[in-house]
Amino acid sequence: MSEKIETSFEHRLLLRQLELKDYKEVKDIMNLVYRNIDGAWTRKEFSNLLKKFPEGQICIEDNGMVVAAALSLIVSYDKYGDKHTYEQIIDNGTFKSHDPEGETLYGIDVFVHPEYRNLRLGRRLYDARKEICENLNLRGIIAGGRIPGYKDYADKLTPAKYIEMVRNKELSDPVLSFQLSNDFHVRKILKNYLPDDKESRSYATLLEWINVYYEEKEEIIGGRKTVVRIGIVQWQMRSVKDLDDFMQQVEFFVDTVSSYKSDIVVFPEFFNAPLMALTNEESPSEAIRSMAEYTEEIRERMIHLALSYNINIIAGSMPEYYDNKLYNVSYLCRRDGTYDAQYKLHVTPDESHYWGMRGGHKLKIFDTDIGKIGILICYDVEFPELARMLSDMDMKILFVPFWTDTKNAYLRVRLCSQARAIENECYVAITGSVGNLPKVENMDIQYSQSAVFSPSDFAFPHDAVVAEATPNTEMTLIADLDLDLLKDLNTAGSVRNLKDRRKDLYNLSWVVRKEE
Repeated sequence: MSEKIETSFEHRLLLRQLELKDYKEVKDIMNLVYRNIDGAWTRKEFSNLLKKFPEGQICIEDNGMVVAAALSLIVSYDKYGDKHTYEQIIDNGTFKSHDPEGETLYGIDVFVHPEYRNLRLGRRLYDARKEICENLNLRGIIAGGRIPGYKDYADKLTPAKYIEMVRNKELSDPVLSFQLSNDFHVRKILKNYLPDDKESRSYATLLEWINVYYEEKEEIIGGRKTVVRIGIVQWQMRSVKDLDDFMQQVEFFVDTVSSYKSDIVVFPEFFNAPLMALTNEESPSEAIRSMAEYTEEIRERMIHLALSYNINIIAGSMPEYYDNKLYNVSYLCRRDGTYDAQYKLHVTPDESHYWGMRGGHKLKIFDTDIGKIGILICYDVEFPELARMLSDMDMKILFVPFWTDTKNAYLRVRLCSQARAIENECYVAITGSVGNLPKVENMDIQYSQSAVFSPSDFAFPHDAVVAEATPNTEMTLIADLDLDLLKDLNTAGSVRNLKDRRKDLYNLSWVVRKEE
């Protein structure tokens, strides 16, 4: 195919795997593209590559004629590290470096016939190569990239400065600019990667693309889910006779939500407030301290429910009183029988004034069988630093049990929760209580509209609301959350809040404080 290609006919493009019969057309393109660095491979080398890894050799044909191709191997990258040459990777044309048990797809070559460079075929080949990487569950793609434009700047710029200027779009390189636009990043600068590459002055970029879908080990059973089903209880405050009566109501909702095969169920902040009426204490501060005596037993019963109904439970929040200090704590009761706790860090002026409540000192990320989750109790979600720290710990879902008495108080929680979902590229589920408690001072009225929020981008609901309850009505919400969409958002979203942070200008850190 060394003669000029007639391009006036209608294009009929087909992406497919290369075959040995394609060698002549591949050879002609390589001789055109690489005429200054040894040209094409021999037929034997091409045959060796097809035998070693046929799935990794792909091309685009136009009306039956190969016009572009991408070649790759699977390698155990630790054997080579970041200091290697092209010849070491291809093993002098034998491709014995190919390791079917390796974890990295190594891009050997991508080349497009000069007559077809206005059709963006290279982008199609890169997308197909990424698909191969994902389907084979490989960690990522590594490639050595030429910088042929460097020849015009070698006497003025170092390779590092040249690469930086290309990255900042102050200069354009025919190879590197294309690779950066396809989500590759420069991991290192290589010297003598291709010694005969005079245009690049023998320099090359070591490029990397990370497969965000990579799984360390594919579990036959019990593997990490990609779609998580959550259940949210918008809880009706009502009088109860005793603790057993209260727990009967709790079990009803656990049973109901688990029957829909949900992975987790969430209750509101202070969902056990009806027990305060049983304390016979007139002072609000004494009543909530007396109610705290139920907390340990409720937690143990919740753990039993989590085991019995095979569902993770976020037990809203409850008061905890020890060492003469009153806290507000949310328990995560896992379905494997373990539990953990997140204390409310910021107490409201009302909680401090009426109850003498104080804030905790630790922020936790919780590892569960549905992924990493965070819990922020009510007021805490109005402090964006907390959710950002949890996001830095790889949180995928944030749960916010809340209690609010009026609509404007509720809207503070809701609007801040929606902002947290966008800022941190995660799902946020909020739930509160409804109804009235005539005999409980400081918790006499409730306002709630439970909801699940998503980031705001094309893959998510148009209003970034996954599900929403009817205001001030006892009910449950069941919602499916696709965690893979978060991965796509992080790498290819319209905006990328996490990746685009200016860490060169600011940072966020936790000030360690000893428990009093």
